[in-house]
Amino acid sequence: MKTALAIAGSDSSGGAGIQADLKTMTMNGVYGMTAITALTAQNTTGVFGVEEASPAFLQAQIDAVFEDIYPDAVKIGMVSSSELIRVIGDRLRFYQATNIVLDPVMVATSGSSLMKTDAVETLTADLLPLATLVTPNIPEAALLAGIAIQNADDMEAAGKIIGDTYGCAVLVKGGHAINDANDVLYADGQCRWFEGRRIDNPNTHGTGCTLSSAIASNLAKGYDLATSVTRAKAYLSAALADMLDLGTGSGPMNHHFGLQGQFAEEADNDINPITDNNR
Repeated sequence: MKTALAIAGSDSSGGAGIQADLKTMTMNGVYGMTAITALTAQNTTGVFGVEEASPAFLQAQIDAVFEDIYPDAVKIGMVSSSELIRVIGDRLRFYQATNIVLDPVMVATSGSSLMKTDAVETLTADLLPLATLVTPNIPEAALLAGIAIQNADDMEAAGKIIGDTYGCAVLVKGGHAINDANDVLYADGQCRWFEGRRIDNPNTHGTGCTLSSAIASNLAKGYDLATSVTRAKAYLSAALADMLDLGTGSGPMNHHFGLQGQFAEEADNDINPITDNNR
């Protein structure tokens, strides 16, 4: 069993953040672990409160994982303050972590800001140089590259600027009126496009968290970067295509699409697998 550590914030509605990371890692065949950077009060319509972990407690969580079950990959999601970012960078360097996927979560799908202004500078200084892969969406890539992104050529340019500046691979995610679901990977000085299947589903809460966790899961299993991206995009498309519809805003996808098994079947038949003595 390969393992992966998610360092991110909790989503009380279960569609993004740590909850999406664990669901995704499970469905992609790795053992998921967590270091929680913040608790959030949020649902499909917005973020209503954020309570950060203390830097000391975040460090304790990361240390506890690495010193017992060393992760084969690390996914970093929402980190809203410079102090927490510095702790993450320090511990990942100390443990010489590999297969680090950084999803620079700056704005939630609902439009709510999730990162303090000064934290962006710390993120670029401390974490981007450590990352195996950075997965910004269009607004995040524009901010990190310092250019406007209006078309596919701009996506390639932004990926190259970010990758060359910080020495990491970059997956600039499409959408945001640029294209349907086509992403461009800049790695080893080359750009490679990954076409996505357009799915007419307004419920996209947690798509970024899910994609980056799926990539990290596949890196943990030993797939190369391009294959990991391909497999992750296929998983994300299938989860969206299941057309789960929860909440009144931008709802979550079904991470557990197609899940079958004894307990699922028993639940459908109103059988309690714990108390049924015949099983």
